Amino acid sequence: MKHIPRKATTHVNQNEGLIFEKSSAGKAAWRLPPLDVPEVDTAKLLGAADRKDLGHMPEVSEIEIIRHFTRLSTWNYAIDLGMYPLGSCTMKYNPRVNEVVSRLDGLANGHPYQPEKISQGALRILKTLSDCLIEITGMDAITLQPAAGAHGEFTGLLLVRAYHQSKGHARKKILIPDSAHGTNPATAATVGYAVENLKSNPQGMVDVAALASQMNEDVAALMLTNPNTLGVFEHEIHKIADIMHAKGGLLYMDGANMNALVGKVRPGDFGVDVMHLNLHKTFSTPHGGGGPGSGPVAVKKILEPYLPTPVVIAKSDGTLGFEYDRPQSVGRVRAFYGNFGMFVRALAYTLANGPDGLRQTTEDAVLNANYIRKGLEGVYDLPYPTPSMHEVVFSDKLQAKKGVKTMDIAKRLIDYGFHPYTTAFPLIVPGALMIEPTESESKEEMDLFIDAMKSIAEEVEEDPEMVLAAPHTTRVSRLDEVAAARKPVLRWKPS
Repeated sequence: MKHIPRKATTHVNQNEGLIFEKSSAGKAAWRLPPLDVPEVDTAKLLGAADRKDLGHMPEVSEIEIIRHFTRLSTWNYAIDLGMYPLGSCTMKYNPRVNEVVSRLDGLANGHPYQPEKISQGALRILKTLSDCLIEITGMDAITLQPAAGAHGEFTGLLLVRAYHQSKGHARKKILIPDSAHGTNPATAATVGYAVENLKSNPQGMVDVAALASQMNEDVAALMLTNPNTLGVFEHEIHKIADIMHAKGGLLYMDGANMNALVGKVRPGDFGVDVMHLNLHKTFSTPHGGGGPGSGPVAVKKILEPYLPTPVVIAKSDGTLGFEYDRPQSVGRVRAFYGNFGMFVRALAYTLANGPDGLRQTTEDAVLNANYIRKGLEGVYDLPYPTPSMHEVVFSDKLQAKKGVKTMDIAKRLIDYGFHPYTTAFPLIVPGALMIEPTESESKEEMDLFIDAMKSIAEEVEEDPEMVLAAPHTTRVSRLDEVAAARKPVLRWKPS
């Protein structure tokens, strides 16, 4: 039986949400009491900043404003409504207790300029989280400053550059596999390195022989995503580390996919010298979840002197404080100490789960990805048969025979009530369908997703035009994405 698309959340027509069209002269959503103080000439008070003409702002009633914004909120998809199968982005559920803790007055309202003696709770959070992440990664030291994953990459390569400069040989190149995250080459170029591509082998992993031939004294580091963007674990990681270290290079690991490793294996134990973590992915808050990210960078001892300052340390009197005297530091990479609210959420998540719980989340994430893989094998092309970790990558090869591409399938999936998977990435897979259920999803939700994907595959065979014209149930039909990117309409204008 075909999966029946979920009903739309509302039945309002498209124009009903346009508050400007509801405007009528004289309407107001407020009523102020009469002035009980002398009226002030605002023109004299504000000068040129005084504005009498508010332009084309809508004049509407209070209930129209309430309904407008409430209606808009129902038009958005959210992790609280259903599965977010975006591969690589890791859109998992964020436990509400994390939000409650992060909003406690003493934490949410603390000022970064507070004296250390009245900031001991916040400092303890920084220190405890740092200790937890060092243990989880198997590294020796860490900075929490970077504000996101790509910022963590940037910081990590600054440390790599400082290390090689201290040795008297700055080196010129960074090796990056074709299965890496797309930000890696941009980061390397931003730091001033030339980027050299490293081809994958037929299993979707680093070709160790190719790495050995490309590695030389001009290479500063290899930026390796592990598991990579195919969802494949680099099982020759020890050999990769040995090749890099034999010629003085460093192994950088993009830790964005640590949700497949936490509690099972530690990157520091298989030769990684420096890595970043995405707290806003692996440790709770959904990627792009409406708030700031966080991309701490963990390092081995050889890179510790170069970490950004300040560093939280324990003082002789038992209190915590900041140490600024680090002459080899690369300096600050973020205002103050990082995105503190994310640290609170990540620590709450880590302590609530504990070692056994973190291990369980990893096992569940890998189990869920393989459950979806098994459910869709044969329905969609699987370009790499290598075992999957936290995500699985299919291709549109079978559906393309009917003229239907990955973007069309993703648009049709919206009609079934699901957010689309990641389309056309990684680039190593033409027409990629990148799916990551995370550990959050139940078997029942994944069964619905699998049924929906199977139904779409049947529709491609029986009525490809239906899929090509999708989505059908949304308030806005398929957009011209090229025009939207090149000529975006960013504000309302009166007709």
